[in-house]
Formats: sequence, structure tokens, C-alpha cells
Amino acid sequence: MKRAADHLELLRSTLRIGTLYADLDGTILGPGGSLFASEEGVTTQPAEAIAKLARAGVDVVLVSGRTRAQIREVARVVGARAYVAELGGILVYRESGRETVVRVEGVSRRLGTAHEAIQRSGAAGLLLEAYRGRLEPHAPWAFAERECSVLLRGNVDEDEARTILHRAGHDWLDIQDNGVIPHRPGRFPGLEVEEVHAYHLVPAGISKRSAVALDRTRRGLRPESCIVVGDSASDAEVAPEVGAVFIVHNGEPGLRGRDLAGNVYLLDRQHGLGFADVVEAFTS
Repeated sequence: MKRAADHLELLRSTLRIGTLYADLDGTILGPGGSLFASEEGVTTQPAEAIAKLARAGVDVVLVSGRTRAQIREVARVVGARAYVAELGGILVYRESGRETVVRVEGVSRRLGTAHEAIQRSGAAGLLLEAYRGRLEPHAPWAFAERECSVLLRGNVDEDEARTILHRAGHDWLDIQDNGVIPHRPGRFPGLEVEEVHAYHLVPAGISKRSAVALDRTRRGLRPESCIVVGDSASDAEVAPEVGAVFIVHNGEPGLRGRDLAGNVYLLDRQHGLGFADVVEAFTS
């Protein structure tokens, strides 16, 4: 992966950004999900970066695996123009205290939601059985009210998991990697893996990339006017839709060995400090 610091000067001269798509957990938010936490101690740099974006007139769109209810208040606090929930299934626009909800095709299935359909299908149970000791529900967040995804954690080969799903007739589903979960020994006693990832079981076609593409189409945005800051494979995969994707340094382990687009760059600093470095480069 290219080092962002070696390319930022050129990128800031060629990209005129009007929209910044940002992941939340592990990106803007530091350890423990705090805006003010970093490995270096308490920091105000991420909050200051959000203020700089507002002053520069750059739209912030939060793109997360969290549910709509879990993102709503954060979006209000940071003044986000819009947000994407459940890894791409739901796009919400905020204006004058009101929300307009756009559900991506596949979120509603027959008389219920995709989440309900996934639960009825037994697809999640199939994967949990196939990967005993390697995969489990991402509790307690897995049990929040969801519309289009099932949240899991562990460490599996995604292509192999897709093959298992398809052979069982679940070709309408996909599994998406939303990044490495920091953990200490013993935190997840049911898992026999060294590195733990967050996975979303979603209808095929739903992803952060598809949500960003939908938002760009709806608002008539050019790719070169948009950038992404994130920490996972699902963030890196947005690359064809934007001018550049910046991965905070703590996201590097989850991208090792992956075939990445040429406009994906690794930041030197982690979490919100890396986010702040991107904002500083494009707003100063």
C-alpha cells in the first residue's frame, strides 16, 4: 500500500474535495469508541478536524456498519450531511432537523426486512457451524435492532465463506469484512484466532462502495470531488468511486495480502489522528 505522506502534496493539488466519506469506529473514533482517545493519550485533533471541514464547506458523510439508530446521534453531533448505516444498506440524508431514508434495493424482502430473511434462512447458523471457534455473533452489538445485516466476528476466508453460502443456496447473500477489532487476550474466549475481524452478512450487492456510488449519483458528485477515510477492506473497496481512499494506520493489518486499487493510501497515524492528518492536508 502506498504511503499517504508521499502523495498528499500531489493529491491536494489535483483533487478539489467537496465530500469526505468517513468510517466511524477505528477511524474518526479512537479506542473505546471515543472521539478524544488515541494511543498518545487524550487528543482534540479529530474534533478540530471536523470543525475544519465545516468551516471549509466540505460535506461529511459517515459510512459505518452501525445501525441507523446507533449513527443518528453521532451524525447530529458532527454535523454530517448524511450517513450510511449497516455497511451500505441504508442511506440517510439530514436537513433542517429532518431525515430522509433511502433503503438500497435488497433491504426489504417480501413482507419483512433483509435481516429477518437472513435469520429465517439459517445462513448465519450455517457459517457459525462451519467455523466453530473461528466465528461468533459480535455481541452485544449483533443483537441491536437491524434491518439488513447480521453482525459476526472472528477470522475466516471470505471467498471460502461465500462458497459455503452459495452451495447451500444462499447466493443472494454476501459476507463483508469491516475491519480488525482490537482485543486483548481473553476478551473473546469463544474464538481460537489471533486476529479478530468484524463481518457483516448482507444481501449481495450491498456494500460501502454501492452506497457511496448511490449517494454520488443522487447528488451529481464527480469521483474526484470525493475522498474516503477508513480502516477496513470494505473502505478500500470504495476506491473506484472516489478520488482517493486513505486508510488509518491501525487498518493496515486487515489489508495485508489484498489486491488494492492504486488510489488507496496508508496514513502514518492511527484512528482519529490519521483522520485529522487527511483533513489538514485538504483544508489548509
